[in-house]
Amino acid sequence: MGRLLRISLSAAVILLGCTLDAAAHGGDEHQQVVVAPDADWATRHMAEEHHITAFDSGTFFALHDYDSTGVWNADDIKRTYGLFDPSSSHISELKKQGVVKTVLSMFDINHDGVVSAEEFHTKDAEGVKLPDFGMGPGHHGDDEYEYEIHHWEKYHSGDDVKEEDLTHPEDIEHFKHHEEMEARQEQWEREERSGIVERNIPAKFRIN
Repeated sequence: MGRLLRISLSAAVILLGCTLDAAAHGGDEHQQVVVAPDADWATRHMAEEHHITAFDSGTFFALHDYDSTGVWNADDIKRTYGLFDPSSSHISELKKQGVVKTVLSMFDINHDGVVSAEEFHTKDAEGVKLPDFGMGPGHHGDDEYEYEIHHWEKYHSGDDVKEEDLTHPEDIEHFKHHEEMEARQEQWEREERSGIVERNIPAKFRIN
């Protein structure tokens, strides 16, 4: 098993202070992107989640074709709307399926159960836009990405961030998660060195 990356608080400050890839954020990683109040959902999603303000249908589709198959399936649609993110845990599976059905009804021209890049481009050219279901901006990055783009860039964007500056609840929760990961990894390594991992032994074979 590969070793988990151990990130101390100081190391994390350095890591999170590094510049994000310009292609993913459309330029200055510290710039807060502002969109018009009446912007469609995709435009707001790209601004809030990716810091991209100029894009076409091909760019949007490719960015959300997570496994590069050339089509959006049900899981791709759910992920784009952030329906696998913990923040959507309160949304019922029925409503999530409703999102998929609605998007397919709007963009799946040949009714084969997926949306191809060509279908998405065709509908976009006709003025058809992804609807806003009122379920948020669509968080679909990992924990590091979401923390950086929604908190670090807003509150800790300077070059002189110190550990004592990281006092927001989001900071405390984020680094606590790192500490818990490191503790679990250290426990696993201790058990591996001992030669026997007790919890892997079926209960019927354990000596109480």
